[in-house]
Amino acid sequence: MSDDEQTQNENENDEQPQQPERKREEVRDRVHEDRAMSGDPGGRLGDLDEALETQDYPITTDELVEAYGDYEIETQHGTESLERVLAPTDNQTYDSADDVRSRLLGLVHR
Repeated sequence: MSDDEQTQNENENDEQPQQPERKREEVRDRVHEDRAMSGDPGGRLGDLDEALETQDYPITTDELVEAYGDYEIETQHGTESLERVLAPTDNQTYDSADDVRSRLLGLVHR
């Protein structure tokens, strides 16, 4: 076996252990992000999270925008108003704060 072939084989062997580690890091990052999104909605929704808890339900998308449209939400692209986050959606009815949170977090996670 030539030195070049041996070096190439060693390099290939060196890369193999890194692949699983890289995948573990990616999975760990996704899990951490998912926990932050689902376990700590206040982190993304800010003051809106508290306001949603005191809101009477059911409430529609239009009513949410009217009442809370100026509230700022952290998105993948920075901070946006609730009105802007919900703009591309149809008017629907939410039965609880958790319903609203799920919808908003789904939209900002895209």
